[in-house]
Amino acid sequence: MRQQELIPHLFRTEFSKITAVLCKHFGIDHIELAEDIAGETFLLAMETWPYKGAPENPSAWLYVVAKNKAKNYFARAHMFREKIMPELKQTNDTPAPEIDLSDKNISDSQLQMLFAVCHPCIPAEAQIGLALRILCGFGIDEIANAFLSNKENINKRLFRAREKLRAEKVAIEMPEAAAIPQRLNAVLTTLYLLYNEGYYSESQDAVIREELCVEAMRLTKLLLDNPLTNTPAVNALMALMCFHASRLPARKDKNGALVLYQDQDESLWNRSLIAEGACYLHAASQGTALSPYHLEATIAWWHTNKEDTPEKWDNILQLYNRLLQLQYSPVAALNRTFALSKVKGNAAALPEAEKLGLSGNPYYHALLGELYQGIDNQQALHHLQQAWHLSKTLPEKQTLQQKIDHLPTT
Repeated sequence: MRQQELIPHLFRTEFSKITAVLCKHFGIDHIELAEDIAGETFLLAMETWPYKGAPENPSAWLYVVAKNKAKNYFARAHMFREKIMPELKQTNDTPAPEIDLSDKNISDSQLQMLFAVCHPCIPAEAQIGLALRILCGFGIDEIANAFLSNKENINKRLFRAREKLRAEKVAIEMPEAAAIPQRLNAVLTTLYLLYNEGYYSESQDAVIREELCVEAMRLTKLLLDNPLTNTPAVNALMALMCFHASRLPARKDKNGALVLYQDQDESLWNRSLIAEGACYLHAASQGTALSPYHLEATIAWWHTNKEDTPEKWDNILQLYNRLLQLQYSPVAALNRTFALSKVKGNAAALPEAEKLGLSGNPYYHALLGELYQGIDNQQALHHLQQAWHLSKTLPEKQTLQQKIDHLPTT
């Protein structure tokens, strides 16, 4: 990996680990301190590595620097207390506590931190935003994109969430077994959003951000490794991630451009991941629980067979019908309309699509552009152009421009 790519990669994979361990060590009152020390560690890497070269073990270097910065913080805090609070003199000989950055403590700290920030004392959207910030290393603009909001609102939301966690003195630890089901839903939503941000990248000019998909799968695996959180819903989410991840190598061409599902080279699909996903989906079928992840994972399983058959699309349509009954979302409604077009044709699907009225959504216009083709090509062109104007990324615009260029004029 080239040096200019190394630090961004490590920031995505290691920042959250360092922050989680330090947050657990300092306590919920000092979330910003943990983030500052982790940030200063990466800043030092950016200042020194370009001139001295990257160390032989960059992750270990980051951990040592973070430990030393934490120790320096304690030393400075100790001196401050000594000068202005002489009554604390008896603690002068207290050594700086050791920071444990072992693999086990990193995993435990991230899992405990995930549940701490997903505490029911703060709203669900704030839980997810804080987890994305602290545990996944998301920037404020990326979180704003995920919530279709702006940076100012996200900053205010995260500030209020941190203050609430402090006021409630939330401990960084695993919740009691009885509280886990309630807290787990928010945790799973966070991991789902994280994976989607990588799979359907919108915040950068990249079709896919694989490192986010990998990070979401790694954190989900932490839940599966803990007997208290190894539930059918977690297995279903992991199955969904595996099925989607199996197509990542085929989802972009050698120039980094998006390759649509129907144009993908099946030989590039990762069959091992498909088999792994099937195992997780089988494990998810234990018991009677049915989550949206069960339904989405089963839809994704049908897409691991590229052949278009009436059976395939009829099953997918029924699964979307059930998903919308269980948990409505505009994205699921759009996808359900596409499945309807596959089962009953574009003319039958058009009224259903137009009833959604998602005029500010580029995928809504892209779907209408597809459905109108061959029925009213002028309307198809209008909607594809609308989708082009609303899309946020260069790869999406390129894909839409190709459709516009190849659209019949009559």
